[in-house]
Amino acid sequence: MHDDQVDVTTEKVTTLIHEQFPQWSGEAIRPLASTGTVHAIFRIGNDLSARFPLRLADAAEVLAVLEQEARASAELAQVSRVPAPEPVALGKPGAGYPMPWSVQTWLPGTIASDADPSGSDAFAEDLAAFIAALRDAGTRGRHFSGAHRGGVLAHHDEWMAKCFEESAELLDVPRLRQVWSRFRTLPRAGADVMSHGDLIPGNVLVAGGRLSGVLDTGGFGPADPALDLVSAWHLLQSGPREVLRRRLDCDDLEWERGKAWAFEQAMGVVWYYVESNPTMSAMGRRTLARILESMGDAP
Repeated sequence: MHDDQVDVTTEKVTTLIHEQFPQWSGEAIRPLASTGTVHAIFRIGNDLSARFPLRLADAAEVLAVLEQEARASAELAQVSRVPAPEPVALGKPGAGYPMPWSVQTWLPGTIASDADPSGSDAFAEDLAAFIAALRDAGTRGRHFSGAHRGGVLAHHDEWMAKCFEESAELLDVPRLRQVWSRFRTLPRAGADVMSHGDLIPGNVLVAGGRLSGVLDTGGFGPADPALDLVSAWHLLQSGPREVLRRRLDCDDLEWERGKAWAFEQAMGVVWYYVESNPTMSAMGRRTLARILESMGDAP
C-alpha cells in the first residue's frame, strides 16, 4: 500500500516472539487479513495480537509513538462503554524487522466493513453513547497537538490540493473543490474533548447489529468536538445518522464540522488506496456520496 512499506512475514513474527517473549512461543501465530493501512497484525494464540508498523521510520521515533499509543489505549479502555484493546508489551527490532512493535489484547467480533450496521438505529445509539463517554472523560488540561485531523480545518489546504490533483480522473473534482471551499472556513465550535480520532468501519466491531468493541485506540486524545462525528458519515445511513445527532445534541455548526472532517479523510483515501486497498477507497467514495447527498447533490 505504501512505497516505503516493510515486509512482515509469519516467519519473522514467530522468531521475534520466540526470542523476545518466550512465554508465548508455544502459541499459534497467524496473520490477520485486514484492510488496515498502518500496521500488519498477527494473532498470538486466542487472546493477544501483535501490531507491526508498516511504513519504515526511525526506530527511536517509532518507539516513542508506540509508547504514547499504549498510554492512550490504556486510558480509553478505562472510560469506554464497550471493550477496547489494552496494551500488553512492546517488542524490539530483530529477525529482519527494523522497528519496535506492540502486543495488545485481542477482541472478538466482526468489523463494520464486513457486518454493515449502517441501517441500525440501535447501533447508532451505541455509537453515540461511546462518543459521549469519551467526551465525558475530560482532557485534564490537555489540548490538540499535531498535524492530523482534529485541529484547524484550513490547515489541511495543502493536503486537499494534492487530493484534488490526484483525484482528477476519479471524482468530480470541481464540485468537490467547491464543497471544501465552504467547509474550510467553518469556525471552531467548542473546546477540545477526548476523541477516538478514527472511527471508520475497520476500527469498529459489530455483533448482532450492535456496537461490540472499538479498535485502533492509540489516537485517543483531545481534539475538535466534531472529530468523532466522522463516524456519522463513514458508518451510518441517513436515518441512524440523525439518531446519533439527536443523542449527542449536535448543533448545526458542530454537525457541519464533523461532515468536513469526514470529507477531508474520504478525499484522501479514495485516490491513495484506489489500487492497493480497494475497500478503503470504496469507503471514501461512499462517504463522499453521503455528504453530497446531504447537501442536495448527486455523487
